[in-house]
Amino acid sequence: GIVKMQIETERLLLRPITMEDAGDIFEYSKNPHVGSNAGWKPHGNIEETIEIMKMIFINQDGIFGIILKSNKKLIGIVGVMLDPKRQNHKAYMLGYSLAEPYWGQGIMTEAVMETIKYGFSQMDLDLISAYCYPENERSKRILKKCGFKYEGCLSQCEELYNGRVLDNECYALLNKK
Repeated sequence: GIVKMQIETERLLLRPITMEDAGDIFEYSKNPHVGSNAGWKPHGNIEETIEIMKMIFINQDGIFGIILKSNKKLIGIVGVMLDPKRQNHKAYMLGYSLAEPYWGQGIMTEAVMETIKYGFSQMDLDLISAYCYPENERSKRILKKCGFKYEGCLSQCEELYNGRVLDNECYALLNKK
């Protein structure tokens, strides 16, 4: 069964995503700066957001909405899902997105730290991977702060919705059990 759990940090509440979050998720996912960093097309309408939520976010263990305690708003998503690049059911991939007004405040680092702890202790993962595009300096800073090791670059590994083909910089964190 899905763990209905909440994680609290100093500024944030991490909790499972529900359909009621569609408005908040659409609001920041339509911003072209948010999606392009993660390789997805900015959402064109709320129906698109709802489809993606159903496919990827709803009822998934290890995927959390990031709620800012100060205004009770969902401002991002953080989570781990099976790593499609590794044939290993105990290797999950980290993913995250954050509304642009909240960039550069250490919020995602705070959320990622907790997600890693959850993945290793509650989900018993052996490895958490993370991939980012070479020009995404913000993302690389988060990964380094959270202890990820750079593994190398996978060349021309991803074709985006707009036809661009990008490399993936590969990072990994091992569960030191």
